[in-house]
Amino acid sequence: MQTVSVAIIGGGLSGLYAAYLLEKKGVDYVLLEARPTLGGRIVTARPTDLNTAQITDSMNGFDLGPSWFWPEYQQQLARLIDELQLESFAQFEEGDMLVERSPNEPAMRTHGYKSAPPSMRLKGGMATLIDALYHSLDVTRILTNQKVRQLHNTGQYIEITSEDESGQVAICQTQQWQAQHVLLALPPRLAEESITFEPALPTNLTTQWRGTATWMAPHAKYLAVYDSPFWQKQGLSGSARSGQGPMVEIHDASVADGSGALFGFIGVPAAARQSVSTEVLKAHCRTQLVRLFGEQADAPKAEYLKDWAQELFTATVADANSDVQHAAAPMSKALSGIWANGLIGIGSEWSAQFPGYIAGAIDAASIGVKNLPESIA
Repeated sequence: MQTVSVAIIGGGLSGLYAAYLLEKKGVDYVLLEARPTLGGRIVTARPTDLNTAQITDSMNGFDLGPSWFWPEYQQQLARLIDELQLESFAQFEEGDMLVERSPNEPAMRTHGYKSAPPSMRLKGGMATLIDALYHSLDVTRILTNQKVRQLHNTGQYIEITSEDESGQVAICQTQQWQAQHVLLALPPRLAEESITFEPALPTNLTTQWRGTATWMAPHAKYLAVYDSPFWQKQGLSGSARSGQGPMVEIHDASVADGSGALFGFIGVPAAARQSVSTEVLKAHCRTQLVRLFGEQADAPKAEYLKDWAQELFTATVADANSDVQHAAAPMSKALSGIWANGLIGIGSEWSAQFPGYIAGAIDAASIGVKNLPESIA
């Protein structure tokens, strides 16, 4: 059994940022991520050449998870992006937008609108933030394919049991760690459902965690990549709203000085999406783009569909039926009892200021690390 001061469960943005802060303080830690890759809900597609399978442009990144941040009021996140020397650019919003009210009416062209403050994106996609954090850390402390199953609080330390699913064998290898403190860098609802706590957490805490919807979990996102943003030459911003669907909200996802792209949020409920194949749903999305932007939209050079409701390490069954609003932040720790000082939730939903947002992951992680005893951090 390996011993560390702090164990971080989850290798998304909040988990990696907590590791970044702990490493700066010289605190020993381990980070356990269930997926084979890091980033959690941050996923960036990078198109490859069909003949060579090589990435055609390392800075051509298209986000299938969160895309935007607002540095004017998400200042802690903005400082981190500057510290890591990442490049950002404003979301394209010049030109008119399109509105589809019903199947019986053609799309209406109307004046677009600009976000204030402007929505910003990272050059290369949000995964560049994950990559930069990862490469700043001692990577021997970061372990993927580690599905945490149980946290056992002995009163002196917390025993962590995980399953190593990196091999091809049918039987998972069980691993154990001892930690003085655990930072839960995953959605509250997922933590409550997937991890066994011994002894049990206080009822009021588990009730709050179970009732906190996971942001993005019910969503599906379609993205089509083109040689150029041809709609911009038509005076269109790439934005659209639709009462016909399948996408209800569409935006320009073009990269700075590169390929054109459009993405949309699919309005079909998660349960209904499961009744059709990915290819059929993509075809319906392409048909909608042709209806809105013309025949050029029918031949993307790459297309992607990310259904977050199908992600076992993001969504629970309850999330598939939840609304799409940002949930109020639940309690991040027990106020009394054996779990009061050893366990803190630091996933984005635990941020009171930016629950569910990228900035929320930074906010919750920094608060969680600050709440560790001075003797540790």
